[in-house]
Amino acid sequence: MAIQYELVVGMEVHAQVLTQSKMFCGCSTNAFDAEPNANTCPVCLAMPGMLPVINRDAVKQTIRAGLALNCSIAEEAVFARKNYNYPDLPKGYQISQYELPQCLEGWLEIDTPGGLKRIGITRAHLEEDTGKLVHDGDVSLVDLNRAGVPLLEIVSEPDLSSIEEVNEYLSRLRQILVYIGVNSGDLEKGHMRMEANLSLRPKGSDEYGVKVEIKNLNSFRAVRNSLEYEIKRQTEILEAGGEVEQVTMGWLENSGRTYVQRSKESAHDYRYFPEPDLPPLFIERALVEELQGTLPELPLARRARFQADYALNLADADVLVADRAIADYYEAVLVAVGEFMVAKGVANWMMGDFFRLMNLSESSWDDVPVSPDQFAGLLKLVANKTINANTGGQVLQTMFKTGEDAQVIVERESLAQVSDTDVLAQAVDRVIANNPDEVARYREGKTQLLGWFIGQVMRETRGKANPAIVRQMVMKRLA
Repeated sequence: MAIQYELVVGMEVHAQVLTQSKMFCGCSTNAFDAEPNANTCPVCLAMPGMLPVINRDAVKQTIRAGLALNCSIAEEAVFARKNYNYPDLPKGYQISQYELPQCLEGWLEIDTPGGLKRIGITRAHLEEDTGKLVHDGDVSLVDLNRAGVPLLEIVSEPDLSSIEEVNEYLSRLRQILVYIGVNSGDLEKGHMRMEANLSLRPKGSDEYGVKVEIKNLNSFRAVRNSLEYEIKRQTEILEAGGEVEQVTMGWLENSGRTYVQRSKESAHDYRYFPEPDLPPLFIERALVEELQGTLPELPLARRARFQADYALNLADADVLVADRAIADYYEAVLVAVGEFMVAKGVANWMMGDFFRLMNLSESSWDDVPVSPDQFAGLLKLVANKTINANTGGQVLQTMFKTGEDAQVIVERESLAQVSDTDVLAQAVDRVIANNPDEVARYREGKTQLLGWFIGQVMRETRGKANPAIVRQMVMKRLA
């Protein structure tokens, strides 16, 4: 019987820290939009005699991330020189934290079919980014705008046992970092890059297999595809009686395969030693407590509260807390709408017409065309039956275009719901008189035609009829 293998994965994530200036100098961190090498200075170009200065904001942001990931915050952290020679690394070494990192022994929880699973965080530490190589035919150019940008490296324990868990872990980690304002979450700009450390072992075994690292993955899709390829490659080697080599792999997106970059380095290959130009960092408990107070309610805690306080199901709560700005907007609407509509009703409107119009308008949730108070005003008109839901959707569309209040639009366009029974009775009678064949079929048992008759009456009244009253009248007339 063939041996079955199981996957073991640990992830390393490099997240650009949101600061105005680089890690050790005052240059801008805008590496994406600026002209090549525009945001550089003697410090980040490693000119002789230049000394680095620690970016205080980057340290604070790292501590905030560590707290959000349930890490212990070290009282002392030390920067070290990590030596390796690449064309886009001006100094010939990278300044990073090694033996004494900023944050240790944390965790985050992910959703799995069996419930929440805790994934350990080994460490989270600060370092500086490298530059970027641009290849043009036989020529390679270097852009050092990114060199020295602060990076937060987050290393997980090997607790991930499927590609689905890896994807969930990366999604949750990205969500947390964006929620707390430490990272933009923009993978297209390289603000979050990933490396996977994977091994295969016989199912049920406690021993780890030979670890292979896949470097510089710039999208969740690349992570998934590279893991699928490596699982297949390593399985074939093991089933043929061979041994997997411990190597560092690159990923070729176009051809959909990994390739060997080099034999796997260990720590001594980098010749770490304390950075002589930087003093140790000593973190006071008062600062940690102050930064703890700046953290917002995190996604999983907010999701649980939405379920408990607003009687939302898991799926709806998950959608509404996916982005902090969406969750904030939803709760602002709830406050403004008050007792007029239950939280589930507001959620339905948000995830229906409102999300659709947001996508069409290509608006940011930080700059929504309709304010929470305006949206609540519309929902009140629907709740008190001034307009029906169908008309409400039309009014909301106009609000997105004009920015006007719902009441103004309803009055100007005479959209108030028709509940006058005499007017509605005339419309019902016209529909029944004009459709004798459908009436006959209904009376022969095709009762599903009821919805069709109601729709015809709504058309007669330009969508302004009170649907509940129309339903009662149609049923009575057809009986």
